[in-house]
Amino acid sequence: MALEVKVPVVGESITEVTIAKWLKKEGEQVQMDEVLCELESDKATFELNAETAGVLHIVAKEGSTVAIGAVICSLDQNGSTTGATKSQPVENEAPAKAAASTPTGKTIELRVPTVGESISEVTIGNWAKKEGDFVKQDELLCEIESDKATFEFTAEASGVLHIVAKTGTVLEIGGLICKIEVSDQKPASSPTSVPDKAPIAQAAASEKSYAEGHPSPAAGKILADKGISPQQVQGTGVSGRITKEDAVKAQKTSAAAASTSPVSQAPAAASGDRNQRRERMSQLRKTVARRLVSVKNETAMLTTFNEADMKPIMDIRKKYKDQFKEKYEVGLGFMSFFTKAVCIALQEWPAVNAMIDGDEIVYNDFCDISIAVSAPRGLVVPVVRNAESMSFDEIEKEILRLAGKARDNKLSIEEMTGGTFTITNGGVFGSMMSTPIINAPQSAILGMHNIVERPVAINGQVEIRPMMYLALSYDHRIIDGRESVSFLVRVKQLLEDPTRLLLGV
Repeated sequence: MALEVKVPVVGESITEVTIAKWLKKEGEQVQMDEVLCELESDKATFELNAETAGVLHIVAKEGSTVAIGAVICSLDQNGSTTGATKSQPVENEAPAKAAASTPTGKTIELRVPTVGESISEVTIGNWAKKEGDFVKQDELLCEIESDKATFEFTAEASGVLHIVAKTGTVLEIGGLICKIEVSDQKPASSPTSVPDKAPIAQAAASEKSYAEGHPSPAAGKILADKGISPQQVQGTGVSGRITKEDAVKAQKTSAAAASTSPVSQAPAAASGDRNQRRERMSQLRKTVARRLVSVKNETAMLTTFNEADMKPIMDIRKKYKDQFKEKYEVGLGFMSFFTKAVCIALQEWPAVNAMIDGDEIVYNDFCDISIAVSAPRGLVVPVVRNAESMSFDEIEKEILRLAGKARDNKLSIEEMTGGTFTITNGGVFGSMMSTPIINAPQSAILGMHNIVERPVAINGQVEIRPMMYLALSYDHRIIDGRESVSFLVRVKQLLEDPTRLLLGV
């Protein structure tokens, strides 16, 4: 009997997918849950697994675009049963006896938990355990990656692990990740299990053909940032998969080694390296790209500019930084001054701290300041809650804590949602001026830039001062020009006279 394998439902707004790559060939024998091919939508890439064992018959070839519910391939179950019976009459007998002699309890299914209101799908990261391992309750099984954060997935009971979703698989919330055959103690090894090595070796070889040299989503992002091809990295994960740790340790190979790649071959007349490489966009990068385009298309975004003389703040930092560090055990940076200035200005111009929700405007009497941080996986925006009521040292400590968690990919969903206004500092990378894009559903974002000594007129005299350009991008649907300009002027005033920050005037 042939079982038709159809394109599964992968999201409410997705109507079609593209066959990216077949990992099995026409007429090949496949096992249940083996990866057949990779499917791509406009939102994510995910793997299609075999629903049963059988002989594969491909219907949709690589590059084909097929609708949700369309037949991709079929699995001839009769072919798999007959072949197994004829070729392995002795080998199959031993596992059956072993299974009969091994006491097992009930089997529980472990599914993708709800990790945030706006998250509809996740990617299975590295598995910390292998198929058939005995795991204990609350023991780490694997990592789950969303477009916002990475989570640890633990065992709900003790028992034998049976993996359903392999590394790199994209699952919707509630999707089946694995099963655990509940048991209080590790099952004893059976002496009759020796003949079982052949099918295990075949399964390992099949897994190796796909996993070897294939990076996990987190590893792929790190390698892309470093400009390193996965072919240049030796994977230490299961079946040779490239893990996040492998990617962090990876170093770029020499030009001579890189030039041996077929892609890098160039005409004799060309000089220098002409390498090319292709990397799939990470789920985080796709989501960020989609949201940024959405903001540009759905808001009436404008940017207003001003500049601030940073000498007063730099003088304060120079004079008190040692005492501040000694007392509070944290450095006195620019971000605490900007955060305090922004909070005062937001309370005076509440429209800048508001957002549109349908036909209503939501005003906030608190200031949850989102701070843009460049992390290994991409740009993340953790939130400093109730910044208006925090002191300078409390702000510095909270920003330091959030930035550290961002670099380690340990930020939770709660720490990245709910901000009312965003501050981004492109100056740390040398940016002199930019037009930052609003962090939806917020209505405004302040861009800081690098500090450059420039000649300015002070009381009729030309002086050299450390100046910074400030940029406020705002949604003109809710914020008028008068409010946006007045807000930025107020921020400038507070920065150039920091005493006002202490007195609130």
